[in-house]
Amino acid sequence: MPAQLPATLLIQTAFIGDVILLTALLEHLHQTEPATPVDVLVRRGNESLLAGHPHVRQVLVWDKKHRKYANLWQLLGRIRATGYGRVVTLQRFASTGFLTAFSGAPERVGFAKNPFSRFFTRRVRHVIGDGTHEVARNLSLLDPAFNEESGTKHAAWSGGNAPTLDARSALPPPRLYPSAADEALATAYAAAGPYVCLAPTSVWFTKQYPEEKWRELLLALPAELRVYLLGGPPDAAACERLAAASNRENVSSLAGKMNLLASAALMRGAVMNYVNDSAPLHLCSAVGAPVTAVFCSTVPEFGFGPLSPVSFVVQTTEPLECKPCGLHGHGACPLGHFRCAYTIEVDQLLATMKKEE
Repeated sequence: MPAQLPATLLIQTAFIGDVILLTALLEHLHQTEPATPVDVLVRRGNESLLAGHPHVRQVLVWDKKHRKYANLWQLLGRIRATGYGRVVTLQRFASTGFLTAFSGAPERVGFAKNPFSRFFTRRVRHVIGDGTHEVARNLSLLDPAFNEESGTKHAAWSGGNAPTLDARSALPPPRLYPSAADEALATAYAAAGPYVCLAPTSVWFTKQYPEEKWRELLLALPAELRVYLLGGPPDAAACERLAAASNRENVSSLAGKMNLLASAALMRGAVMNYVNDSAPLHLCSAVGAPVTAVFCSTVPEFGFGPLSPVSFVVQTTEPLECKPCGLHGHGACPLGHFRCAYTIEVDQLLATMKKEE
């Protein structure tokens, strides 16, 4: 039997959305190097996203909450013992740069901003704010053709339909693979009739469309549409509160009741999905679900806009010197008025559903 090719390790220990966007690299490697085994390192809690993924050999998990640095040291030993041919970190932080730099792999790749990048065999520029999508930035770690000169920019985000990617870019989209059980759970809810999904929460306050505005949207949605509120266990209270205040009988909170892959399968069949600039946006991209993404304090030019075939970006039409106020959002509006959110009209959200029809 021919010897197996050395494996590649991809490292992404940040948030859920970041792991979802990493899956575009799995699609690219499957297309270009189908014989190369690929492992992925994620933080504990995100491994379920890659359960049953056909292009992943093994998922490594870093527990950051308990014995963080002891676990990091153990991971380094495991990585070195595996003998990877290539280790790629998608992050710009020291911990994952450390794993990459001292992995023992012949190819050690990461962004130039990483503190350990001097020990990489290839360093790639990472620029935020020029319209290049994060998927293209990540892909440039594997293929230099995916860079800011290769037509991978979203050139004109304007609050309407998300612009089509330049044909030269040919970005493989992120992709998730819900299991048969995930699909069955989603089908059970979808069978009740046409529906929309709302993912109303975010870890960051200034990325979250205000609760009273979501309530206004619920009142304005066509009465014949069922509404499913999605989120994780920490979002259950907010979603239950929103459902109770909606004065609609056909609103159900599924927050904490469906895993991420089942939620993605449900979103795929929705008439429309309304989300913040947060992980559910990327869930939609990963299953090709129609999506309206509400950007409050952030902007899609940062590179985290939707990649679904039917996708819309909604932002305030009011010129605000303070927007964007940061890459990740804040726990409160730095200026106290939160106009980037409150000036987004519900009619802007409703209009995307009419365009999709």
